[in-house]
Amino acid sequence: MILINLLPHREARRRQRKRAFFVALALSAGLGVVIAAVWYGVLAQLTAAQASRNDFLQAEIKRLDGQIKDIAQLRAEIDALKARQTAVEGLQTDRNMPVYLLDELVKQTPEGVYLTSVKQNGPLVLISGMAQTNERVSEFLRNTLYNSPWLERPELVEIKAAGQAPGAPRDARRLNEFSMRVSLKAPPAAGAASAPAAASAPRGAASAPPTKAS
Repeated sequence: MILINLLPHREARRRQRKRAFFVALALSAGLGVVIAAVWYGVLAQLTAAQASRNDFLQAEIKRLDGQIKDIAQLRAEIDALKARQTAVEGLQTDRNMPVYLLDELVKQTPEGVYLTSVKQNGPLVLISGMAQTNERVSEFLRNTLYNSPWLERPELVEIKAAGQAPGAPRDARRLNEFSMRVSLKAPPAAGAASAPAAASAPRGAASAPPTKAS
């Protein structure tokens, strides 16, 4: 027996394919929405985690900035204290410098040399005096150059023949009048080594009349 289908099968097949297409399209759209939602959730979590790390870093940076400011203040205070200590030590040394100077002049002035004037202008000292011979002046220069921890760079300014001392016999040797410059220096261990001398030296020695150095 032969069956003949007189229904519009082509239209039915077309509707079936169309229905399948729309179903597949809906499934694809739903899958896309699900994937987008999952990706959005992942990105939100990553963003929240990064924001938390950023907040932590900002807090740590603020804390470190505070510590850096404290360290800078401490360094400034330390520098100020060092500068103050240096100033105090300088004042102490300057206050004792005339005592050291007079003590050194007594030690380094050879016999036959009389000092008549000692003038200090900062580290520079101008010395005037009388000497029996030129060799005595040379010895005085050598002593201040090589033997003194407080005096340096001696320089002879002038030396000339002077009159005889009052009351001296006519055949007595004529004296030589001289003037010289010398610079003061502060040796590293001067404070500890010269403190006893500074304590025992007379304060009014600068105004004493000229005497023969021993």
